[in-house]
Amino acid sequence: MADTATTAPPASVRDVRSKSIELKTIPNYETSSEQVRETVNGLVLPTEEEKSTLRRVAGKMPSSCYYLCAVEFAERASYYGCNQVYKNFIRAPLPPDGNGSGATAPGSLYTAGALNQGSVVASAMTEAFKMLAYTLPVLFGWMADAKYGRFKMICWGVAICGVAHVMMILSALPTVLVAGKALVPFAISLYMLAIGAAQFKPNISPMVMDQSPHKVAHVIEQNGEKVIVDPEASINSVMLWFYLLINIGATFGIPTTYLAKLVGYWAAYLIPTILYLLLPPLLWYLNPRLIKQKAGGSDLGNVFKVLGDCLRHGGIRSIGRSGFWNQGKPSVRIAAGSTKNYQYDDSFVDDVRRTFQACGIFAFTPIFNINDGGLAAAANALTASLDTNGLPNDLLDNLNSVSIVIMVPLMNHVVYPLLQRRGISWGPISRMTFGFALCTFGSAGYAILQYYVYKTSPCGYNATTCASILPEGSTTVSPVSYIWYSIPVILTAIAEIFVNVTSYGIAYSRSPKNMKGLVSSLNLLMVGVSAVIGLATAPAIKDPYLTWVFAGPTMIGAVSTVIFYFTFKHIDKEDFVLNTGDELKLSSGQDADSEKGKQGPVVVDEKVGRI
Repeated sequence: MADTATTAPPASVRDVRSKSIELKTIPNYETSSEQVRETVNGLVLPTEEEKSTLRRVAGKMPSSCYYLCAVEFAERASYYGCNQVYKNFIRAPLPPDGNGSGATAPGSLYTAGALNQGSVVASAMTEAFKMLAYTLPVLFGWMADAKYGRFKMICWGVAICGVAHVMMILSALPTVLVAGKALVPFAISLYMLAIGAAQFKPNISPMVMDQSPHKVAHVIEQNGEKVIVDPEASINSVMLWFYLLINIGATFGIPTTYLAKLVGYWAAYLIPTILYLLLPPLLWYLNPRLIKQKAGGSDLGNVFKVLGDCLRHGGIRSIGRSGFWNQGKPSVRIAAGSTKNYQYDDSFVDDVRRTFQACGIFAFTPIFNINDGGLAAAANALTASLDTNGLPNDLLDNLNSVSIVIMVPLMNHVVYPLLQRRGISWGPISRMTFGFALCTFGSAGYAILQYYVYKTSPCGYNATTCASILPEGSTTVSPVSYIWYSIPVILTAIAEIFVNVTSYGIAYSRSPKNMKGLVSSLNLLMVGVSAVIGLATAPAIKDPYLTWVFAGPTMIGAVSTVIFYFTFKHIDKEDFVLNTGDELKLSSGQDADSEKGKQGPVVVDEKVGRI
């Protein structure tokens, strides 16, 4: 079949054979009225002219993507639903007027509690939980890439968390609490939950993106208009829903707080467990319907080999300069006389370059995480000094999740489609820069509020301890209304949509096939870095320094935003390709001889852009 074509028929196409993930465009040319086009796997690639003139749209994603988003919702709802009540459960004693399950009597001024371990132990246990949940993903992401695969690692994490949830309920039963035997089973369940979450979290977002059928940009006709189906827009669309459901899950901390106060901690832990038990049947249903990238052995060893060659032959001074990564390409080394047997090709070196760029991008997110809500407990100290008019001082923190729940559909169905219709391409670096800038403005709002609190508080620069300074019955808070606090909360929440959602796609698209779980976990690790910074600076988070506790990171964030944009802005111009190793395949109309350099006729239907 491959020998039958000696001349190309009208509207013929040329199939791309390069195994490189970064597509190299072959110049278009015309023979008489015949136009030669490139295709990948039956999809028509856009020409350079089409890239600059055609509108880019998000492609339709399979239903399995959205089912996996539901899986993420159930896991995050259970995680945040429990996490919201840990500190009081550990710190405070059983209320003397309660029912023995940690709840208080109706209308009581006592705080719900159970273990009576104090604030130091409560902080230590919860911070250790957070650190495990965000550092262990590096190990489990690597294990998924190297040996076990993402789906299997997700299922193991679900099993461990399921056992942990049941054990947590048992530790909160009145008979166990009253007997004083709850601490050990609770601690075991807490850290089991961290381990299970660490197995689940670095693998679920890559699993969602594995399902995307849109690996490379290609041309189709949509409602009579020729458009480019953009892999990045497609991924961004589904990951917005992914992030939306994470934040809907986060709102479950509100009902569990009330359940702990009114009913008891066993009830507060029961609701997240019920949600979590939806996961096994959902994963069982999805199992035969998912695209699963097989574990192919980690590429981490080859990454170090590439890095070693680059440093050995380019030198440390060449880091960051043009041509640094070329020194690690097998073709360059062989041309220089190397006889080494390389287990990777030049395209892998390009993937490594892109991976290190992604890690450089992630390095800017810890300061963003700090500005998103303030450093450690600084925002809580601020709200304790505002006039709340009887509202709980942590109530408006829930506007973070609520704002995201409102804004994600707006971005997905209004803003991004509007930009696409106008032919405006908003690249990943531009989106993240906008998010960093918006977060900086929001963080400045915290600093301004704290300045006015100190200026108007009855105790001046001792605002957070005013209640212990003034006589009982005195006004101990600033007249500045608590409502103003909602502005920075909403701004920093919206910034998350542009930074966190985009970083999911960057972690996936800019990593080698067998390192996606690891690179995704490095993105999560930045949350752990932010927590370490918060712990290290804890002694400074007190009066009279709180204005600078907000202002300092804000100024660092402003400077880093500018540096970030000018360092990585060239990435906006790169083609977005989902590197899963199977983007470039021969068309189904070609036989085995085609792989040896022979090519058969392939005809394109220009109306739909497919072979």
